Amino acid sequence: MLKVLFAGTPDVAVPGLRRLAGDKEHFEVVAVLTRPDAPQGRGRKLTPSPVKEAALELDIPVLEGDPKEPSFIAELKATGAQAGAIVAYGKILKKDVLAALPMGWYNLHFSLLPQWRGAAPVQRSIWRGDTVTGATVFRLTEGMDTGPILAQSTCEIGPHDTSGDLLDRLAEDGSHLLASALEAMAEGRIVMQEQPQGAYEVAKKISHDDARIRFDVPVFAVDRQIRACTPEPGAWCMLHPQGVVSADNGNGDRASAGEDVEKDMGDAEPFHVLEARPADEQDPQVPSDLKPGMLATTKKHVWIGTATAPIELLRVKAQGKKAMRAADWARGARLAPRCLRRLNPRC
Repeated sequence: MLKVLFAGTPDVAVPGLRRLAGDKEHFEVVAVLTRPDAPQGRGRKLTPSPVKEAALELDIPVLEGDPKEPSFIAELKATGAQAGAIVAYGKILKKDVLAALPMGWYNLHFSLLPQWRGAAPVQRSIWRGDTVTGATVFRLTEGMDTGPILAQSTCEIGPHDTSGDLLDRLAEDGSHLLASALEAMAEGRIVMQEQPQGAYEVAKKISHDDARIRFDVPVFAVDRQIRACTPEPGAWCMLHPQGVVSADNGNGDRASAGEDVEKDMGDAEPFHVLEARPADEQDPQVPSDLKPGMLATTKKHVWIGTATAPIELLRVKAQGKKAMRAADWARGARLAPRCLRRLNPRC
């Protein structure tokens, strides 16, 4: 039986922890390493990580020490762990920590390494338009996601998958991959393969500013950006009272619907797009003359113009409001009559 220390923090790490803890024939999870409780919500109440909550439920000891502290090595060795399993822990482990466990540390990464090393592989794969991704279990080294590979599995990216959808599937599939790879490693039944050399794209973390939607690009690019940024950090734009949406055009400048509708727009408010689809251009209701960033509605539909076809908003969240169907929001905001007269008289 392999004695494992599990390191992880967010929801996507919980399936991996539960899988290892549930396989008592092959593993003993002797401790869980996660971040300290952090302030959450409006009240800034200290809240445990999802992994800590799962560990407490499973009656597994929890470590919250900083791996950079000199005392951490002794705390780590005291657990009796032979190997470490990491899923989205969120901190870099230095050489002395990596050497502290006799059988090493093994990371579950949500991409087909060596492609998309880094913090946001799922988001970047969707944004780039990949149709296939996967999960990789590799031995942790000092380089960023560069260690030798134990096992990989593939997963298709659906045309409407958000990063949240895809992460949920990869977390569940990856938990099986992690367990089987660690079992085979412990029994000497696996030969690790070094990653091929070459120039590969790095999956940099997506910031709040990155998630500001551009509408001066083709509709497929708008769709990918929204899906990649959902649910985190959340795709957003600025909504003006006149029913015009403005966004960053990639050069730090505002991109929207042109001077004829930019006049007297008044105060703009942040506006989140939770779900959207490229509009069906065969539908006669879909406006064909929307400029990038201009909004139009009917009783059942809300569209925003892009550089090509419009994109249809399905679920949104306006500032200070709950998430809701886009058409319900538009009726409540009384945008429909004004926007239709301005943008699409034939509706």
